[in-house]
Amino acid sequence: MMNTRMHPPFSFSHLHRTTEGIMSILAKRLSAIKPSPTIAVTQKAADLKAAGRDVIGLGAGEPDFDTPDHVKKAAQDAMARGETKYTAVAGTLALRKAIVDKFKRENNLTYTPDQVTVGCGGKQVIYNAIMATVEPGDEVIIPAPYWVSYPDITLLAGGTPVFVECAETDGFKLTPAALEQAITPKTKWLVLNSPSNPTGAAYSAADLRALADVLLKHPHVWIMTDDMYEHLVYDGFTFATIAEVEPALIDRTLTMNGVSKSFAMTGWRVGYAAGPLPLIKAINMIQSQSSTHTSSISQAAAAAALNEPMDFFEAWRAAFKARRDLVVKMLNEAEGLSCLTPEGAFYVYPSCAGVIGKTAPSGKKIESDSDFVTELLESEGVAAVQGAAFGLSPYFRISYATSEKALTEACTRIQRFCASLK
Repeated sequence: MMNTRMHPPFSFSHLHRTTEGIMSILAKRLSAIKPSPTIAVTQKAADLKAAGRDVIGLGAGEPDFDTPDHVKKAAQDAMARGETKYTAVAGTLALRKAIVDKFKRENNLTYTPDQVTVGCGGKQVIYNAIMATVEPGDEVIIPAPYWVSYPDITLLAGGTPVFVECAETDGFKLTPAALEQAITPKTKWLVLNSPSNPTGAAYSAADLRALADVLLKHPHVWIMTDDMYEHLVYDGFTFATIAEVEPALIDRTLTMNGVSKSFAMTGWRVGYAAGPLPLIKAINMIQSQSSTHTSSISQAAAAAALNEPMDFFEAWRAAFKARRDLVVKMLNEAEGLSCLTPEGAFYVYPSCAGVIGKTAPSGKKIESDSDFVTELLESEGVAAVQGAAFGLSPYFRISYATSEKALTEACTRIQRFCASLK
């Protein structure tokens, strides 16, 4: 028989009621956070490209190099051996042993495999740690400019981000005096990211020594070090991490790292951390009720990455340094912009203070760094991220993890745009 049921005509009031119903089920905690601005800029650039616009995207923090062949082969070999099953929540023993060896070999830090946790990227490790430790009323000190996820993860846990502005005159780095002033009885964590996303600023051993002297006076403060860009340092800079500089802090430090940036493995989703056993157990408990573990294949690849020599990396570092120098030079030649030369990572964080108050060809007045990057994208097709997203204005972030040809063209467009401002 023919189905004679009639569907009701489309109704905007019905759509409105449906939307209201969906909104009513959402948790109130979502109102405290926002989508990642860096991902949003990358997606907007991709959408404009798909629509036929000539866009150069400088928003993504992702190496343009391919994952090394020996790492990919390790993944293939693992699949051939049938290593496609569940692993331990904390990660495979083989990978955790490789991480222990890496920390000892490169950072002079001694851990055991049960003091190591592996997550789906560094972001999940940070998320797990904050969720496992932060309660309403707890404060997390976050130097600004900061990676965009630190505050929102803190807010999701019910904690309070305490932003400490790090001035350009201090190289965008936290000073001991500013740290001392920010610490209160409610402080739970200090987050340190070196080299930094978004500025590329890196803390020397002497810088960390001065911060450690403050932290030794406040035993209730835990330290989370995000060392994801460890190998991306230039001009003879020597990387250091705080538990290495001050061993007395190791029992309240979570040292976090990963393979995404140093091995061009962003899509493999492997981050890791080591710390005191009770903290690691708590992190693993959180993870056991979310992702369980990251891919067994990715873990095999990450173990190979950490165990094998990094012979490929010097060529990568030289390429990144050349790109950095090119971008810094061309940005400093743009009217109204100024740019420090960072010690590491693959970002620059130029000031656009000199163009605030000017008017774009569209007739729009540039009143903020958000206005600047919006007009730059609309006018010249260059996608960058506003400094407001990272907690310090008026600046913007450019990732130079792309070809020199693309960077040269992008910076030429930026110069042209700045010259067009009246």
